[in-house]
Amino acid sequence: MAPLVFPGRARRTGLAQQGAWLMALVLLCGGAIVARLAWLQVLHGAEFRVMADENRIRLIPRHPIRGRLLDRHGRVLATNRLTYTLTVQPRLVKEGRWTSLRDRLARLLDIPAHVLQSRYAAGLRADDFQIELAGPLTTDRVLRFREQAGQLYGAEVAVNVLRHYPHGPLAAHVLGTTSSITEEEYKRLQPQGYRINDRIGRSGMERAYETTLRGEWGGQQLEVNAAGQVQRVLGDKPARPGKDLRLTLDLDLQQAAERALDTVRKGAIVAMDPRTGAIRALASRPNFDPNVFADGPTQRQWSDLNRPEAPMLNRAFQGFPPASTFKIITTIAALESGRFKETSTVPTMGSFCYAGQCYADHGAFGSIGFPMALAVSSNSFYYQVGLAVGPEQLFKAARRLGYGSLTGIEIRDEETPGLLGDPAWKERVLGEPWTPVDTITSAIGQGAVTVTPLQMARLYAAVANGGWLVTPHLVEQPAARRPIGLRPETLRSLRLGLRQVVTEGTARILNDPTLPPVSGKTGTAEDPPRPDHAWFGGYAPSDDPELVIIAFGENSGGYGGTVAAPMVKALMTTWFRDRPRPLPPAPAAR
Repeated sequence: MAPLVFPGRARRTGLAQQGAWLMALVLLCGGAIVARLAWLQVLHGAEFRVMADENRIRLIPRHPIRGRLLDRHGRVLATNRLTYTLTVQPRLVKEGRWTSLRDRLARLLDIPAHVLQSRYAAGLRADDFQIELAGPLTTDRVLRFREQAGQLYGAEVAVNVLRHYPHGPLAAHVLGTTSSITEEEYKRLQPQGYRINDRIGRSGMERAYETTLRGEWGGQQLEVNAAGQVQRVLGDKPARPGKDLRLTLDLDLQQAAERALDTVRKGAIVAMDPRTGAIRALASRPNFDPNVFADGPTQRQWSDLNRPEAPMLNRAFQGFPPASTFKIITTIAALESGRFKETSTVPTMGSFCYAGQCYADHGAFGSIGFPMALAVSSNSFYYQVGLAVGPEQLFKAARRLGYGSLTGIEIRDEETPGLLGDPAWKERVLGEPWTPVDTITSAIGQGAVTVTPLQMARLYAAVANGGWLVTPHLVEQPAARRPIGLRPETLRSLRLGLRQVVTEGTARILNDPTLPPVSGKTGTAEDPPRPDHAWFGGYAPSDDPELVIIAFGENSGGYGGTVAAPMVKALMTTWFRDRPRPLPPAPAAR
């Protein structure tokens, strides 16, 4: 007998099964939704919140104003000027419209389309809300843009700030240059707050004090909707300007140094306070106008900057043969080693012969001591002194006075240590043993010895200040100096000799009654087959020195007394005679 089937019950069973399946499906979907929400909100909530804010919030950056460079009296050496740049806001340029906008801008402003495209692509990669396409723009380009601004929606001309050097080439090697940051630098410096269209110090004090001068970017925070339309301003952060930097340079003396160097094609001048190491003037020739880097040098300007004369090379930091100025070192070696006394004398002659070889002198002065030997710059005197002292003591004295090492000035990346070609150097580099000929030539500064004008300023400062080796510096700071322990008799001989150089020796041009007493030493360095180098180093007043000046003419021809000493006189005149003096304090009221 077949089982009985109740249609109502079967229908209810089917409906129950369908309900179960539907409930399972709802639970499965609900579980997936909950799991997805948990993944989004719990596991990755913070991450997606940041992404949402980045999509919702845009920043329009504001350039910081770079700090100024001032001279010791607050006179402006480097400042800023307003300029115009072409920018575009990608949010306002609909997809596919950029190409036509780019081409229109290229034709209107005469800017290569590939340049605009490159800047635009770089800005997109950096997710910039406002991208700098070109600049600085000439006044003519700005006017052309504004005439057709209504047809260039999304692009605008923005005000920018560029570096400006009101005195042109003056002190260019000290002040330095700035230029746009490169893409590689941007990747490295972005965590420090730099932007793709930022500028950075490239040389000189602009580079050495970049973190002080650059300031901090500011901007407006804008809230935008999904279409990129601005809804409201969320915040406004003013750009923080960089700090002004007061240098130790004296504008009047720097101008005098630049004028003095007009007499040579290549050379350098360093003027320094021997008591503290504060640089009062530092000039190099040929020089350049740092303003060309603000706008970006043209091809012609770039070629001129890279000509063989190397105008961007700071010759005050480069080593050159010191010639007779090195006789101060030989004097120190002789007296400090104990081989000679303050009263010692040595016979001089027109030709000194040793080991079958003869070495010329420009005169025979009889038997003389160290002061007169410095005054007349007797080579035969120092040939004999050098042989008696030996290379070990000679180069020991040179290192003691800072030769062969960096001075510690802030622009350290551009400074060279010079060269002290001692016996170890000759053996290592040339593979040859030291000979008496090397000692003879080194004793008068004509061997494998090079000295920078800045190092020489330290040497003369040590004699002037009583035996302290100062650290040259361009920003006022506590004086860093160390004693070198010169004997009183050594200092007496040096000071007497350097004064006699001016009163009765090779630099009588500086024996001027309108100036305070000046002391110093001339030098003429051979550089065959090119013309000679000319040197003079000196200080004044002789009895209480407040200024050391080193003048150098590279391949200038002539002598130290005829080429370099007149340059020093020009600076001495400016500092001691022509410079405005502070008024004496008013008498107290009674």
